[in-house]
Amino acid sequence: MAVASPTLQAAPRRAWIADLPVLAVAVVWGGSYLAAKGITTAHTVIAVLVLRFALVLPVLVVAGWARLRALTPAQLRGAGLLGLVLGGIFLLETYGVVHTSATNAGLIISLTMIFTPLADAAVKGKAPSASFLGAAAASVLGVVLLTQGAGFTAPGLGDLLILGAALARTLHVLLMARSEGVRGADPLSLTTVQLGGAVLVFALLAAVPGTGATPWAAAADFGPAQWAGLAFLSVFCTLFAFFVQMWAVRRTSPSRVGLLLGTEPLWAAVAGIAVGGEHLGPLGYAGVVLVLAGTAWGRRALTAAPA
Repeated sequence: MAVASPTLQAAPRRAWIADLPVLAVAVVWGGSYLAAKGITTAHTVIAVLVLRFALVLPVLVVAGWARLRALTPAQLRGAGLLGLVLGGIFLLETYGVVHTSATNAGLIISLTMIFTPLADAAVKGKAPSASFLGAAAASVLGVVLLTQGAGFTAPGLGDLLILGAALARTLHVLLMARSEGVRGADPLSLTTVQLGGAVLVFALLAAVPGTGATPWAAAADFGPAQWAGLAFLSVFCTLFAFFVQMWAVRRTSPSRVGLLLGTEPLWAAVAGIAVGGEHLGPLGYAGVVLVLAGTAWGRRALTAAPA
């Protein structure tokens, strides 16, 4: 039996050292829907968003201050525009998860992995492969079944809002890829400006009468469980997740990082069912299988497609 050299053995070991924190990001992102659902009501969505991102924004500013100052006016404008879109994404996601299950939210948002290549192909005027179209059809059918776990009825408001968030995520990715203003910008600085733009949107909305509780009123009503949920969303799902991605892409490939982060909907389903006590029914479970299989199939189809 041939014995692998120490160098060959060390390479996979180093890859797994980078993989495990990325997988941890996918797990905490999967749990973020249940956490957001646990601390947010329709009356406190904007307040919770202000608190979540205002807690981590100063850390990002301090960590990347020198590179922030190096951004050009065009890069600041481009990142600011992306921040407005990002704010819309979080509003749709958070209002959506208030009105649907954490399982539904995590799986429907995974359609971004299907929508983005389809939109990119449409922009380029290039037809997707038959294999990818089959994966897209399986994923969409899975979402239909997932939202009909109790019988065939119209999808709920929360499901439609999460679907809108998936479309908004697709727009965000396309703008990131095609915006001349942000090309060459430092990723940390770009993310900081985007989050700053999103927080500004949330703060302005919070100041408008009739948009719900103020951040201060919501914070005053929080108990230990709510503060723990907010800390989880702020520290782990935002700060930890961003820095792990920055760290991992320098030690492994972007494709490997993307593949691991693509397991997020699986962990959302696990958290919703095992921790949140959500019940799907036979149709719902069939939908889960189709969504997960469809997104995995779609990623393989994209990897196999010629450049």
